[in-house]
Amino acid sequence: MGKLREFTIKTEETGVYNITRTVTDAIKESGVESGFAVIFCPHTTAAVAFNENTDPNVGADMLLGMDNAFPKLEGYRHFEGNSDAHIKSSSLGAELIVLIDEGWPLLGIWQNIYFVEFYGPRERKYYIKIVED
Repeated sequence: MGKLREFTIKTEETGVYNITRTVTDAIKESGVESGFAVIFCPHTTAAVAFNENTDPNVGADMLLGMDNAFPKLEGYRHFEGNSDAHIKSSSLGAELIVLIDEGWPLLGIWQNIYFVEFYGPRERKYYIKIVED
């Protein structure tokens, strides 16, 4: 099976961080021509997601939309007061799978891969595992 790689990212209070280059570099370094990469976020108040890569406002809009869909509410019972961040994280998800074709991640023309922070600032980790067919 493929090698597991760990990466660290420093985040702001909230943010959308493009990690596509890191994923692409991990694929290249692995030498895998055909297979898949798993990107995993081991945090309950952060996530990973695909999104558009041409307009930097898309990330800000995504955060605004998540805030509108899942606002901070007084009725939450979680003692840390960050239930909205947990719900946002669960909504996006902790893992992505990217197909590898001819040594490159198979992404749509407008797609990139993002680490999304909902309860920073923090030093976060994420993992990439490359698996060959």
